[in-house]
Amino acid sequence: MTSQVSSPAEQADGTVVGEQRQPAGAKDVRRLNRVIIRFAGDSGDGMQLTGDRFTSETASFGNDLSTLPNFPAEIRAPAGTLPGVSSFQLHFADHDILTPGDAPNVLVAMNPAALKANIGDMPRGAEIIVNTDEFTKRAMQKVGYDTSPLEDGSLDGYHLHPVPLTTLTVEALKEFDLTRKEAERSKNMFALGLLSWMYHRPTEGTEKFLKSKFAKKPDIAAANIAAYRAGWNFGETTEDFAVSYEVAPAAKAFPPGTYRNISGNLALAYGLIAASRQADLPLFLGSYPITPASDILHELSRHKNFGVRTFQAEDEIAGIGAALGAAFGGSLAVTTTSGPGVALKSETIGLAVSLELPLLVVDIQRGGPSTGLPTKTEQADLLQAMYGRNGEAPVPVVAPRTPADCFDAALEAARIALTYRTPVFLLSDGYLANGSEPWRIPETGELPDLTVQFAQGPNHTLDDGTEVFWPYKRDPHTLARPWAVPGTPGLEHRIGGIEKQDGTGNISYDPANHDFMVRTRQAKIDGITVPDIEVDDPDRAKTLVLGWGSTYGPITAAVRRLRAAGEAIAQAHLRHLNPFPHNLGDVLKKYDKVVVPEMNLGQLATLVRAKYLVDAESYNQVNGMPFKAEQLATVLKEAIDG
Repeated sequence: MTSQVSSPAEQADGTVVGEQRQPAGAKDVRRLNRVIIRFAGDSGDGMQLTGDRFTSETASFGNDLSTLPNFPAEIRAPAGTLPGVSSFQLHFADHDILTPGDAPNVLVAMNPAALKANIGDMPRGAEIIVNTDEFTKRAMQKVGYDTSPLEDGSLDGYHLHPVPLTTLTVEALKEFDLTRKEAERSKNMFALGLLSWMYHRPTEGTEKFLKSKFAKKPDIAAANIAAYRAGWNFGETTEDFAVSYEVAPAAKAFPPGTYRNISGNLALAYGLIAASRQADLPLFLGSYPITPASDILHELSRHKNFGVRTFQAEDEIAGIGAALGAAFGGSLAVTTTSGPGVALKSETIGLAVSLELPLLVVDIQRGGPSTGLPTKTEQADLLQAMYGRNGEAPVPVVAPRTPADCFDAALEAARIALTYRTPVFLLSDGYLANGSEPWRIPETGELPDLTVQFAQGPNHTLDDGTEVFWPYKRDPHTLARPWAVPGTPGLEHRIGGIEKQDGTGNISYDPANHDFMVRTRQAKIDGITVPDIEVDDPDRAKTLVLGWGSTYGPITAAVRRLRAAGEAIAQAHLRHLNPFPHNLGDVLKKYDKVVVPEMNLGQLATLVRAKYLVDAESYNQVNGMPFKAEQLATVLKEAIDG
């Protein structure tokens, strides 16, 4: 079979493990420690659904996994073209893994465009399964093939499996009352069945899913199940697939608990619901649909039973305006968006800073500027979150590091917003939002207590002894002002965007008061309690790699590879970007070199250099895709040697 599969395989941490063979009747079963599969086809071929179903069965089997969906920005790109290729990559293993993998072991290409768009990522010896029915002369010419790659020898370095997927699917469904076009739509289920056989994936979950998805169209459900089973049977009976593979559950990778597969956006939505329950506040989402944040709106709209109210506004400005109004009214208020929407929301975020009300601004970053790359990932909104408002308007910034970590990041952002009465940025990105991994469902007792005490009566005594309510009289420890729910007798107070007088909250144009309020709002953010940054440095290295957000997986995988090769390197990863952890400056000064990989042109490195006067080295990528572990390992090795 392929060199990537039949030869010893390299794990994500750099160690090498061989395979084991077990006879299974007429066909061999080979045991592997990890596999990377990529499904690719037209945006209408159902590759995301296929990958999602394979992922769900893999999660239920108990493997550790990481996924990378990759799809066009167009709703329906021209069929058979390179811009229209949609893919889904899944890395699963019997041990702890951190990334969707650098190079696929297996490519399922549904047409010539899918093959051409992805062949450059395939290592020699990888398995390639192609749908030969789509390799017509016209389809190949459309993507620049002068001759058939299936026949001209260009794929001789790979283990090629030519399979007429469309023909086999139509033949399997000939007993159903379907047109040929309708039958052809099930070819993705045939491919899923074949791959499920190859890697011994469970089948019950997918069949149950299909019955549920097409419950109102039982004939379509039955046809998809038939195609799925036909793909499984084809793998079992054809001579072209003489070997199947097993990847054992990752029993040692997970602490005891109940697990499920979860994407970043879903984890974030669940985290927001959990935060509202822990705070005993209704959750309000004011949002305008925008890729890649829309799934949070979709998910939260399903949970009215938890006191969630969702408002799909007419535009971004209305969405955050409604959310800020809900915050004034005593809700845990959230607005979700991406970079272009943050630009539109900036004035209202500044208003929230002035009003000092809790508000979560969730930015699922994507490639920019302007509309940019709506379906691709980037980390280029950090400086926008830090400074993208007029005047001195400091806002805390929190960033999750993995899809599952989006749950905890949502709780942490809510803690800061509610405790310090401030808007908070939560910076996720497209890679985390759409990617998935196993997540241990926490027990309720493990969640933080976010209970809020609203103002109930007067809090200040005037010189004449009169008791009054001052809306800007601050907690001496947090500098947070009281949160008074409208309608509470005696707590009437002014709100608005004009500068407030300290204490009373009355309109003030006094220069000294403005200076005091600006400095006080900054001091409130600077004084937020965040955990110290933890450093992973078992060998007392001289080089530190510092990351934030979704670079955690690739950085950690690269560090594992280097350590397995005998190199000493330290790693630290930031959850809190404003304020920085109190010990960050001391940590940075302990190392001769600090390398900061980012999916931007060096925004965190700029902040670190300015604040701590550390000569941090940037390593940057802005191609819409996450870093590869091997790529980072090479860069970090050069930094160590340099």
